[in-house]
Amino acid sequence: MLRRQRTLVFVAVVLALVFSKPAVWALPQAASDDVRVQKNVPYGEVDGVKLLMDVYLPKTVAGKHPGIVLVHGGAWIGGDKIFYANIGKAFAKHGYDAFSVNYRLAPKFHYPAQLDDVQRAVRFLRAHAADYDLDPQRIGAMGDSAGGYLVAFLGLCDTRDNSDPTLANYSSKVQCVVDFYGPTDFTIPPEQAHLNAFTSRRYTISPSLPPGHQTFETHLDTIVTNILTMFLGKKPGEDPALYREASPVVYASKAAPPFLILQGTADTLVPPDQSERLYDALHKAGANVTLLLAYGLPHAFLSPQPDLYFDIAEGFFDRYLKP
Repeated sequence: MLRRQRTLVFVAVVLALVFSKPAVWALPQAASDDVRVQKNVPYGEVDGVKLLMDVYLPKTVAGKHPGIVLVHGGAWIGGDKIFYANIGKAFAKHGYDAFSVNYRLAPKFHYPAQLDDVQRAVRFLRAHAADYDLDPQRIGAMGDSAGGYLVAFLGLCDTRDNSDPTLANYSSKVQCVVDFYGPTDFTIPPEQAHLNAFTSRRYTISPSLPPGHQTFETHLDTIVTNILTMFLGKKPGEDPALYREASPVVYASKAAPPFLILQGTADTLVPPDQSERLYDALHKAGANVTLLLAYGLPHAFLSPQPDLYFDIAEGFFDRYLKP
């Protein structure tokens, strides 16, 4: 009985990470004199849904600014742009235009709606660069979990749906990507992906995992299968071509911009192997990619230590977006 209770506790933790209300990174607040904030700026409307972003602009930095598109996580079914409110302000204080975007959510909207939305956001920003003193040739993207998945596409693929004539001349590809523990390869069944992670000696999935962890794995596989089904509209195995098309790792090439991938080794929701697969594919293709493995950290490790990871991300963006 005790073993079952402990297993259910682990499953509850995973569910809390996926379905909880969006937190806000607790970074030091930028002074109002340094940052101009625009809330709920529309960047498009699709199927009756207004697509909104929050904009954070530096007040005291002259000239054209580099930009960063921030994409929240939430398993494609939840989350909100407010998650990046404080980090958006922090980036703006340091001379960046920051744009935290919302996108259409599953299960009402399946893939590729989410991808189309974030690609539209980047093209909208290029089309309206003058409004934000934005340099359209210096735009990076950063996201966590499902947001990490989406920003990977912003680096790997150009516009999928180019039917809007007002944006047809603008690219959706960004100049660099920071991906925090985003899933990358759906061609592997969830049960196999988690089995690889649980049995690999390279990773510490959980130092406190109970002896009966097979029950935990079964519950976890069910959770991930349900999430993927809501996102893609098909269960794993029902449409292999769709699952392959929706896998960022498939599009790795030498033409990819610089990538920084951050992954916790104790992540049970997105196994570390997912980040390694993207790293290996990009590295093999000859792209510029760095993988940082945070030993012992679980999924969604950003919130407890935002300052450290903000500094890492900012250093990366400074290298590739600032002259």
